[in-house]
Amino acid sequence: MREGVLYRQVNTAYRDPFDLFIRSGLYKALTDSGLLVRHEEVAEPPADPGTAYKVIRPEPVPFISYPYEWCFGQLKDAALTTLRIQKIALEHGMSLKDASAYNIQFLDGKPVLIDTLSFEKLRMKPWVAYRQFCQHFLGPLLLMARKDFRLGQLSKVFLDGLPLDLTSRLLPGSTRLSPGIATHIHLHAMSQRYFSTKSVRVKEREIRFVSLEGLVDGLESLVKKTDFRLKKTEWANYYRETNYSSEAFDHKKAVLDEFLDVMRPKRLWDLGANTGVFSRAAARRGINTIAFDIDFVAVEMNYRECRAGNETRILPLVLDLANPSPSIGWANRERESWLERGPVEAVFALALIHHLAISNNLPFPMIADLLGRLCTWLVIEFVPKNDSQVQRLLAMREDVFPRYTQPEFEAAFRERFDILKAVPIRGSERTLYLMKAL
Repeated sequence: MREGVLYRQVNTAYRDPFDLFIRSGLYKALTDSGLLVRHEEVAEPPADPGTAYKVIRPEPVPFISYPYEWCFGQLKDAALTTLRIQKIALEHGMSLKDASAYNIQFLDGKPVLIDTLSFEKLRMKPWVAYRQFCQHFLGPLLLMARKDFRLGQLSKVFLDGLPLDLTSRLLPGSTRLSPGIATHIHLHAMSQRYFSTKSVRVKEREIRFVSLEGLVDGLESLVKKTDFRLKKTEWANYYRETNYSSEAFDHKKAVLDEFLDVMRPKRLWDLGANTGVFSRAAARRGINTIAFDIDFVAVEMNYRECRAGNETRILPLVLDLANPSPSIGWANRERESWLERGPVEAVFALALIHHLAISNNLPFPMIADLLGRLCTWLVIEFVPKNDSQVQRLLAMREDVFPRYTQPEFEAAFRERFDILKAVPIRGSERTLYLMKAL
């Protein structure tokens, strides 16, 4: 990264595969299909001149997300994109040598490969990235679909993908009767255990091209059949169960439109976006919007709606704001924390303050401080204690929040923001605020 521009050095060791990648037409086929980010060769000085062949400048991706922030549908689409790329590569005499989920990002609403150097010349050998695909994609998808969707969070612990022996043990015993799962997970895990005890390297056998195609076809068929049934969760049906009247709901949308006219951001983060109802108010204006929510099913519903409507401006992601994605990987630098991927011009924090202040015991000054570090413009909704949603939170605990009042809220936020507007939402006791960071 130099002056905010990302460059990538192609080493002389990768010269032949890179030239074949371009000469074979594979680069053109993938970029024309929207499956790979474009790049251009540039005259930028290399980072290591002694090993450099070329320097390329890839197309920028506005926001980097990680598999443990994706819903089931996103991981499934990323898996199918990886397999589609492998199929096209085989047609051009090349093969993916990496099948890491981290090589996929969402650009304009669709999964795309960002690792230009993931290809090698096709060899009549078993697919070198097969295990990685099963660990990064197939295993997590099966666990989410057949066991519990929360198991997708294991990707945060196992950065090189879920170990197949662990996936095999966690999956229901009935999956051993499924030919696809038995082959690609259970028998695959047994094979790994067996060969891990061998001190002599096993010689790779040659296989036919049709076998390589058959492996990819089999994986694709299994991924396509693996589906996630939407379940009712605590907040997935929030808009149907909230105490908002139609008048209040419409007025809230109208006020948000007024605030967006004032802010005019290019990028916006919607914290607690639920199924993305208000994220779409921003997206319709051409604002690139990240729609975060803690509820996995709500994010799944949002993503399905985005996909059905070919939405290019909204990226739904799973986020626990009280425990956001940390900096992890080598030297805590390999994967950036959620906060490091900011700041952003504008933030929506709608129907969120009571969750942070009451469910998570966070005082108003701490919330204001975080949001003040995160954005320039803030649209935040204050939900009073007599609101039914706050009462719902207090139903199972003692009310020890005497400072949860609107004057205390305003006083805390004035330390970090100018309060430009405060609009009571008609038909409710909530208030919508427009603020600008000091």
